[in-house]
Amino acid sequence: MNEFELIKNYFQKLTKNNPSSKKLNDDVFFDKKNKLAVSIDTYNEGVHFPNFKYPNLVIKKVLRSAISDLICKGVKPKYYFISASGNKKSFTKKNLKLISKSLNEEQKKYDLRLSGGDTINSNKVSFSITTIGFDNRIVERNKARINDDVYVTGNIGDSYLGLKIIQKKINVKSKLKKYFFNQYYCPHLPFNIHSSIKKIANTSMDISDGLVSDMSKLINKQKLSFEIDINKIPISNMLKSYLKKHNQKKDRYLFKGDDYQILFTSSIKNRKLIKNISRKIITEFNNLYLHYKNKNYKKIIGTWKKYSHTLGKKIRAKTLPGEYVGKAIGIDNNCNLVLRLNNGKLKKIVEGDIFTV
Repeated sequence: MNEFELIKNYFQKLTKNNPSSKKLNDDVFFDKKNKLAVSIDTYNEGVHFPNFKYPNLVIKKVLRSAISDLICKGVKPKYYFISASGNKKSFTKKNLKLISKSLNEEQKKYDLRLSGGDTINSNKVSFSITTIGFDNRIVERNKARINDDVYVTGNIGDSYLGLKIIQKKINVKSKLKKYFFNQYYCPHLPFNIHSSIKKIANTSMDISDGLVSDMSKLINKQKLSFEIDINKIPISNMLKSYLKKHNQKKDRYLFKGDDYQILFTSSIKNRKLIKNISRKIITEFNNLYLHYKNKNYKKIIGTWKKYSHTLGKKIRAKTLPGEYVGKAIGIDNNCNLVLRLNNGKLKKIVEGDIFTV
């Protein structure tokens, strides 16, 4: 018995007088009158993550997965509740500090607020996360129309290759290993698109179980079929490089899940609009790359300063050599972020993850 059969046979009838439940056939509960969207997910060790070797990364993965359910509906997540089960070996003081630190980083990255939770003792680690957001409407499942186009918001397949590397079933060079490792534990959510998705999508959900599987779920109550051109599915340059070097076909990695991009359908009339949005993003990126390639750093610095939310603020920079805390005071001529550390010294940040403190 699969998930949908279980729900239909035992629980769907209990939602008879509760239209906000969407008959348990969507990513969220949505109370239109109160503009309230709620989602809940459970994650078990050995099922949703291989082990608890990296507690700081596991917690990021499960939280991002949880808020993805709201983002794909066009709702900005605001509050979250987290319940955890495990034992003293899993939740040592060291691990709890790492978890707390990661949650703090995620809260600042996605503007979230921890609002409650629970703990219980068990042999294996698991988390249940409830996320809450507010909006006047959502993009529901099963609203696709005949001849709709099918879209995804980003690259597919990196996470699955990352999982295979973590499970030591695939061996790659350190640079690729680091990239796919991070793609598995810290998927890049299309966070800023939550407000736009309502304007262009007829129906949507996030890709957690795999592109084909989730496409079937997206229209499971409609008498529709779908067709996917595998050559049009976007994949990263890193995955392309791996496939070429190892002479593998990309379909091996495209339908496994954990991508957390938004899968949606849109009317043919929106093709031009969506293409223009995509072209604008790609053009801006390519222009920045050309400026970088030609060492025209002034243009890059100007764009950076225009959109930066860190300049003038106290930040924490996590880099490969180490972690640095200080005030972001500017960008030098080589496009390095310049920090004034707490001891007064200046530090140039070439690359890394930046968080406001």
